[in-house]
Amino acid sequence: MSEYSVKIVVATHKKYKMPSDAMYIPLYVGAEGKKDSDGNELDLGYIKDNTGENISILNPSFCELTGLYWAWKNLDSDYIGLVHYRRYFGTKKRNPFDGILTYRQLKPMLECYQIFVPKKRKYYIETLYSHYAHTHYAEQLDLTKEILKEKYPEYVNTFDAVVNRTYGYMFNMCIMSRQLMNEYCTWLFDILFTLKQKIGEDNLSSFQSRFYGRVSEIIFNVWLEQQVRDKKVEKDQIKELSYLYTEKINWKRKIVSFIEAKFIGKKYEESF
Repeated sequence: MSEYSVKIVVATHKKYKMPSDAMYIPLYVGAEGKKDSDGNELDLGYIKDNTGENISILNPSFCELTGLYWAWKNLDSDYIGLVHYRRYFGTKKRNPFDGILTYRQLKPMLECYQIFVPKKRKYYIETLYSHYAHTHYAEQLDLTKEILKEKYPEYVNTFDAVVNRTYGYMFNMCIMSRQLMNEYCTWLFDILFTLKQKIGEDNLSSFQSRFYGRVSEIIFNVWLEQQVRDKKVEKDQIKELSYLYTEKINWKRKIVSFIEAKFIGKKYEESF
């Protein structure tokens, strides 16, 4: 069995318990310009996303994608991944940190798969497009489609198919081979930087201005589907993995907000 190197960035904006497995790299995202109470550069004890080649300054609107960009530009391993300090690949345990995916568990799968994704999130009564339109602003997705028409027209039909589904791989979580990560990030950030030039974040709340990370959740599915259609990646080289949360989810608030967004047009203004 080959020995593949794997590095998975754990995007965090605060000090938090981290996995002990060496394949995880805690990364302080949005580090650029942050100060402590004494006016010194804030240090959480983690690598910062404003080191090396980076877009840390964009974190208020790009969210964990500044961590993905940092990993893409600064890590040299056979597989590269991104998870969140509160959400990991793994199986649910009484102590969530006991269930986080380990290198020992992942290693046998690396012989068979090029891409690892979280299990599909199902919206049932919403398509990806309608859910986005109810909770955020549809013009952000519409403009993304226009950018695809200009730059990557072969993706447009796939975009239409994906946004009309009621499920998708969400959270910007993934692990993939370095070559595919390079291809994905080259495509993704070209689109997002163009989107930023065309639309910006003016007149949006701080929560809603983080839409680049939300757009990327959806168009990751577009990119992945296109790789399969173009036979660059076989379906059986994509592995869905269970995921877990390290904190409890307020399901009541989440469901109420979902219903309010769908039926009375109340946009999301917080994470759940």
